[in-house]
Amino acid sequence: MASPAAGVVVIVGSGLIGRSWAMLFASGGFRVKLYDIEQQQVTNALENIRKEMTFLEQSGSLKGSLGAQDQLSLISGCLNIQEAVEGALHIQECVPENLELKKKIFAQLDQIIDDQVVLSSSTSCLLPSQLFAGLAHVQQCLVAHPVNPPYYVPLVELVPHPETAPATVDRTHALMRKIGQSPVRVLKEMDGFVLNRLQYAVISEAWRLVEEGIVSPSDLDLVMSDGLGMRYAFIGPLETMHLNAEGMLSYCDRYSEGMKHVLKTFGPIPEFSGATVEKVNQAMCLKVPADPEHLAARRRWRDECLQRLAKLKRQMPSQ
Repeated sequence: MASPAAGVVVIVGSGLIGRSWAMLFASGGFRVKLYDIEQQQVTNALENIRKEMTFLEQSGSLKGSLGAQDQLSLISGCLNIQEAVEGALHIQECVPENLELKKKIFAQLDQIIDDQVVLSSSTSCLLPSQLFAGLAHVQQCLVAHPVNPPYYVPLVELVPHPETAPATVDRTHALMRKIGQSPVRVLKEMDGFVLNRLQYAVISEAWRLVEEGIVSPSDLDLVMSDGLGMRYAFIGPLETMHLNAEGMLSYCDRYSEGMKHVLKTFGPIPEFSGATVEKVNQAMCLKVPADPEHLAARRRWRDECLQRLAKLKRQMPSQ
């Protein structure tokens, strides 16, 4: 039997991200109410979660101390938003990335929540000041942006509205830690938050290097997967600097002029169109044809790699 639930979490939206959040919170022993507007969507989501949890248990990759059946018993569907939020300590919004749709959902929730529950969005790019403008419960609101696929990649960016109460961030940080995620505090909102700003910087320079004929698309990806990405799986760029010399001061003293020289050669923002997109697409499709079957198979392989990497990271001492 499942242990007593640690509290109630509501997931608004039963798509891929909503299902992953439901699984994560259930792995932490929380009762999960999965809300959506259509019964079929909820039914499909619950069946998908059942299959995924069963597979994870069979492969030894299920998170949490409870078995799959006990975790599944903690997740239920709900079609009435008023009933869904009753008794909730945390609400995680996961509807499509559309500002007006999200604002409509938050305005609706704002009318029916109490003064205790945290109201959180999974948005990857919409700013809290846009999402939560004018809400009576704005102090309880923040963005908790996961990384796709959330069940295998633990990072969560916590981004407050300028009026978000510090206690709201603290509570959400503790909650994310409890379910095994790795929350980071983004101290003020900025377009792209942190992860996507770093990701887009890499994508932009990768695109320019291919566009200018410096390297092939397949070799460009190899530079990351068999080069930078290997150490970045364990340490970040700042610690890399620190370790690649006799500390950070030594690194900057030794390499700053060279870095500035190279950075000045970076070109303008790419258009991501024309001949280069055709060239990159052709290279990617040689490796993974862009049909649903091949893409799904490659995503499953990616997720298995991430599972194994996560297991290795848990086994490695952090210091």
